[in-house]
Amino acid sequence: MDPRSRPYRSVLYIPGSKPRALDKARSLPVDAIIFDLEDAVTADEKVGARDTLKDAIAEGGYGNRVKIVRINGFDTDWGRADAEAVAVAHMDVDAVLLPKVSGAADLDALAEITGDLPIWAMMETPQGMLRAEEIAAHPKLQGFVMGTNDLAKELQVRFRADRLPLMTSLGLCLIAAKAHGVIAVDGVYNAFKDSEGLEAECVQGRDMGFDGKTLIHPAQVDVANAAFAPSEAEIDLARRQIAAFEETEAAGQGVAVVDGKIVENLHVATAREILAKAEAIGALQAE
Repeated sequence: MDPRSRPYRSVLYIPGSKPRALDKARSLPVDAIIFDLEDAVTADEKVGARDTLKDAIAEGGYGNRVKIVRINGFDTDWGRADAEAVAVAHMDVDAVLLPKVSGAADLDALAEITGDLPIWAMMETPQGMLRAEEIAAHPKLQGFVMGTNDLAKELQVRFRADRLPLMTSLGLCLIAAKAHGVIAVDGVYNAFKDSEGLEAECVQGRDMGFDGKTLIHPAQVDVANAAFAPSEAEIDLARRQIAAFEETEAAGQGVAVVDGKIVENLHVATAREILAKAEAIGALQAE
């Protein structure tokens, strides 16, 4: 499946230093896993986590889940060695995720080590927001991950349930991602026991145009999967819009109407995208 056309509803962080968590991830219904060598791993575990993660990935069992490794930044003692561990050890992963990306030069430095491996960028700095288009345009860049916790700290904003202080940053990254065909995944929701709050933030991110949400706990997976999947009502409407448009077109008539609303080419294009996403989700579940 084309990595840009497959679902990314749920993207779960898993500590690369915890064998038990790495094993549990094999059975979770997530679309993608971020194997974390950065924030989820303490300083004294950093080096050992590389071998722990390498062994877990070599053992396999992650099925069709997208496998992404988040390394430490190159401004730390571990970043370059992390990148070399992913590249030299030929870990069977789909992408490498670089934290605190501030510009295309950061991606160039990583690509010198990881070669043809696709790169994802953590978007979590003011510089990154201002250079989002430059970053999205990089030839190795495949996805954005919003680092909303670090971004909020850098911007010195206060927490609000509606995330209004972060809207400019989220919007800048979304526009850049859409302009360059880049996957865009929303930031984490910290209160992992608050399902209602998580659902509200997932719905907000989905309606903004994000492809999915990063998660910090398995309990969040079902909520994200449901929120970012087309509903039965959306699928039904999409089918009826396509059918009505094709029938009108075949009859040489001017305008199709469904539920009292005009259906044009752009609505049909959106409808086809909804059906394609539903089919992709169904294919993953079948596998």
